[in-house]
Amino acid sequence: MTSIRIAAAQTPEFRENVGAALDYAVRVAALAEADGVALLVFPEGFLQGYLTDERSARRVSLDLASAEFAAVLDRLPKSGPVLVMGLIEIDNGRLFNTAVVVERGVLLGRYRKTHLLPGERAFEAGKDSPLFAIGALRFGINICYDTNFPEAAAKVAASGASLILCLSNNMMPREKAEIFKPLHNAVRGERCRETGLWLISSDVTGERDGRIAWGPTAVLNRQGEVVAQLPLQEPGLLVFDFPCDGQDAGARLK
Repeated sequence: MTSIRIAAAQTPEFRENVGAALDYAVRVAALAEADGVALLVFPEGFLQGYLTDERSARRVSLDLASAEFAAVLDRLPKSGPVLVMGLIEIDNGRLFNTAVVVERGVLLGRYRKTHLLPGERAFEAGKDSPLFAIGALRFGINICYDTNFPEAAAKVAASGASLILCLSNNMMPREKAEIFKPLHNAVRGERCRETGLWLISSDVTGERDGRIAWGPTAVLNRQGEVVAQLPLQEPGLLVFDFPCDGQDAGARLK
């Protein structure tokens, strides 16, 4: 069986503290590298925080062609896994909820969230669903709410991918979080069954201001079954041997 080791981080929430987020990412990436991980996923909005009011989002946004973003890349490891990380991007004055794909400090590409919630009016919707590759692994990206729409996963499948990376940030008011707690994996499982793709998710966890985020950070197979998951409401690293030939595989938690 041909497999490639992938991982997803379930992280604390960092808000307007890029330095602390980068310090955390570097530590987790070192753990992943020591374990032979080739691909490591961080949550939606990980770098600056999931900030949806325009003033805050604009204040912390990063132009991917800027010296400020070059400094971020310089902080990231020059060895180890390809990193996929959520951030707030600005491009010609337009804000995007973006996932960047970085290999050894070099930007490989980006995905911009396509389906936006009513509370995300500060952002513009992305249009493209790029394909990325690491050896035999082909993957595409959805960001959180995207997975509520079959067409978002279908675009990933049409690109030739076998795996969806789902970057999420489910820090919600507690009452809402209770309602959605069992639904995240259920909805993602539907996308897996529709497309025949696997999925790995990465989410934040913790509590603040009457809000709570449990996760989940998990791996789902092509049948939409959860085959690996971190404990809810605990930061951690989910390591999984992804079967490039579609067979069963194994996971380890750190």
